[in-house]
Amino acid sequence: MRKGSRAATALLALCCTAVVGLTGCGGPPREGFSAVGAAAPGPERGAGENVAPQSGVEFQQLGGPSAAGGSTGSSDTSAGFPGSGTAGGSTPDGATATAPGGSGSTPDAPGGPGRTTTPPGAPGTPANPTGPASPTNPPSPTGSPGKPGTTPPAPPPAAPAQLTLSAPARSAASDRWCERVTVTFTNTGGTAARSGTVSFATHVIGALGIDWATITTSQPLPAPIAGGASKTQTYTVCLEAWRVPLGMHVDTRKVTATWN
Repeated sequence: MRKGSRAATALLALCCTAVVGLTGCGGPPREGFSAVGAAAPGPERGAGENVAPQSGVEFQQLGGPSAAGGSTGSSDTSAGFPGSGTAGGSTPDGATATAPGGSGSTPDAPGGPGRTTTPPGAPGTPANPTGPASPTNPPSPTGSPGKPGTTPPAPPPAAPAQLTLSAPARSAASDRWCERVTVTFTNTGGTAARSGTVSFATHVIGALGIDWATITTSQPLPAPIAGGASKTQTYTVCLEAWRVPLGMHVDTRKVTATWN
């Protein structure tokens, strides 16, 4: 009976001690509170004051592949916070941090939300990274233009004048020591024959057909004769009368020319 009284007394004392500890030793109960930020390294901050983190904040992508050492896409700059629709978010001290690039994923996290990456060489990758030609993005020239200041080569000089003569066409004149000779001159060169001389080789033929002598006379060329053109001229070729006695006649058999 005495053991039961002692046990009940000890249990009662233990319950009283617990109640006193929870209620502040019988004083009025104080209001409860929750931790809303990290404590400052200095003196204790006041209630309701936010303290900014003292070092870089590291964000990790949920469900993404591990980059190195188990962390995914770490960045030393503040990025968007979960639940925000833009790349920025509010830090604990009320400032706004914006991630470069303006997307919902960090710059170093490939394949993050709202971003699609295509490996190099995969189908669908455009061959020209500069995109289609436009007024602000003209296509690159494929050919090299001619050097400024160059002139086309000069045409080759025209061929010099070259005359060919036809066989002389003879006809009788009023005097036995004269005859009429017609010659056609053709310039096969590229330039005109501006001047020249025509020479006639005239034979003195006797009554029995004997060739007694050959006399050469000359007259001017019917110039100018343009390149590729022809000109016909009739000359009256005469010898001294005493060279052609009575019963003889003249016969011009050869005609030559010189020109420049």
